[in-house]
Amino acid sequence: MTDTTTRYDDDARGPHAPPPPPAPASAAARPVVPARGTRRGAGLGEVAFDAGGFWGDRQDVNAAATLAHCERWMEELGWLENFDRVARGERTVDRPGWQFSDSEVYKLMEAAAWESARSGDAGAEALFVRLADRVTAAQDDDGYLTTAFGHPGLEPRYSDLAMGHELYNMGHLLQAAVARLRTAGADDAFVAAGRRVAEHVCREFGAGGRDELCGHPEIEVALAEFGRATGEPRYVEQARIFIERRGHGRLPVRPLLAADYFQDDVPVRDAEALRGHAVRALYLTAGAVDVAVDTGDDGLLESLVRQWRRTVERRTYLTGGMGSRHQDEGFGDDFELPADRAYCETCAGVASIMVSWRLYLATGEAEYADLIERTLYNVVAASPSADGCAFFYANPLHLREAADPVEAAGVHMRAEGGLRAPWFDVSCCPTNVARTLASLQAYAVSVDGPAALSVLQYAAGNVSVELDDGRLAVSVATGYPHDGTVVLSVTDAPATPVTLRLRVPHWARRASLWSTTAAGGARRVDAAPGWAHVSQVLAAGDEIRLVLGDEPRLTWPDSRIDAVRGTVAVERGPLVLCLESPDLPAGMEIYGFVLDASAPPQPANDGASVRLLPRPGRDASGGRLPFGPCEDPADGTPAQRPDAPGGQPAEGGLEVRLIPYYRWAERGPSTMRVFLPAST
Repeated sequence: MTDTTTRYDDDARGPHAPPPPPAPASAAARPVVPARGTRRGAGLGEVAFDAGGFWGDRQDVNAAATLAHCERWMEELGWLENFDRVARGERTVDRPGWQFSDSEVYKLMEAAAWESARSGDAGAEALFVRLADRVTAAQDDDGYLTTAFGHPGLEPRYSDLAMGHELYNMGHLLQAAVARLRTAGADDAFVAAGRRVAEHVCREFGAGGRDELCGHPEIEVALAEFGRATGEPRYVEQARIFIERRGHGRLPVRPLLAADYFQDDVPVRDAEALRGHAVRALYLTAGAVDVAVDTGDDGLLESLVRQWRRTVERRTYLTGGMGSRHQDEGFGDDFELPADRAYCETCAGVASIMVSWRLYLATGEAEYADLIERTLYNVVAASPSADGCAFFYANPLHLREAADPVEAAGVHMRAEGGLRAPWFDVSCCPTNVARTLASLQAYAVSVDGPAALSVLQYAAGNVSVELDDGRLAVSVATGYPHDGTVVLSVTDAPATPVTLRLRVPHWARRASLWSTTAAGGARRVDAAPGWAHVSQVLAAGDEIRLVLGDEPRLTWPDSRIDAVRGTVAVERGPLVLCLESPDLPAGMEIYGFVLDASAPPQPANDGASVRLLPRPGRDASGGRLPFGPCEDPADGTPAQRPDAPGGQPAEGGLEVRLIPYYRWAERGPSTMRVFLPAST
């Protein structure tokens, strides 16, 4: 790539001149709007993160750099030209990109729609219009829209439903249409194209149509939300049909890809845990939650809650990452969580947030917001570089060899790697990060019934929501996640009692809540994990202070996780910390120590300081196995090496710094590990 100039002021790729900035975001503009229930997330116009804060800074970088970066790569690689070729009716000889490259265009459009509404950015609006012009020109008269099938030189429509991704692509188009409808209104050409797509899908795959489904779930969650946005129940019903069809072996089994890879082995409501390809499983679950809520299917919802809980308890990494197998980008079995072979695809992190958010809206339980927080800080925030123009696809918790910087240049052909890459052969993660960051404030708070506001994610900024009796507005001051104190100052409130709930994360065991009124009254209470709340008549000038603490702490893995037995991790607040080789003395390898678990970790800048002790015993050499017998065991029988887990550390040691995991590899190629061998 040679063109690194933002081209939002260039109208050469679309027939329209850049439009003026849109009106400020509607309070109703949010990604998920269940048809049933009394709980709702914030609209984009109801929460604003401060510029320079943790998430405010990332949103600004996303808007200023990432959106244009994604468009440039898709233009350079010919993924956008695919739409132009179809629109011109030309024969395709050698189509660039995978079958699912269309979906990256749609995710970028969704990001642009949210960003345009969030900030009023004219560049994001112009980007959306440019892409919409090219996409809608490629739509067939019957609503079908894809560039990989059904046109001259390509395979027929729906000739490879297992791996062709046609419905998957159209699902992402519908999610972009949802964002556009909710931010710009129903009278929009792209929203109309979305309606034609949805109608086509219902005709082709509804009752009396093809009794088939897509190998990659996504159309389900998209149809459900598009049905909510348009008020068309037939779309939600079609989502339900797809969900009920899955799990009956309809999809052909491929070599190395069994039915569980597609979640086609067990009906959705009968599954015990999420399994198979992680992103597929999570998108399917998100759609199933939507259907369960909107149709009042309590049995399905209860099953999905059970599956979520088992998946979190047994198949989820400390970072919130999901997916332990590289072969099929999939979940492993219970407690199969190797640190060095962790896949933890960034897209799986985004999809996990989608599921947890829907379950939170359905239940109001704090545990879902806890996992969202963990995943945001330790998966989503870890993916993009500081400049928003390079990304991690996979997020391992241990890297044994430093990456070759050459591997991160250009289009990265492998998902794994120790350096963020500007683009990938399968580049689903950059656009998924972009759409998540552009709409992130929608997940920060919820309005619970007529007179309650719940603060779920902590970030400096402002919140203003309409309750039944009037507006409740608070400003939020915090250095979170690097500071565990959150101060909410009331700037406006109804004249009637309201409830202000603050989430106390599960890791905050000694939290306290302080409330001070403008008139001088004060109160302090201990706050257990779950919720802390103030229920009273609030007035401008009242202050609520939540003190969570941010002392570093040791986190021991479940003993059933064989791969990390005998190790320990260090966390601080919501952040997982890691040891990176630049913080070790020159010449010291990342394996040459044990952590002194008897010495509590201490705060150090935004991370922690821990004491490392040298491993006793000899190094493996001369062809000896690293777990072989000791030299001359006293009793003449084989024994474990003295440096195996459980061995006693030698005297001496040194203090080293651990950094937040989301910052690893920022200083160049390195080795890294989250779980450290411990002295106990």
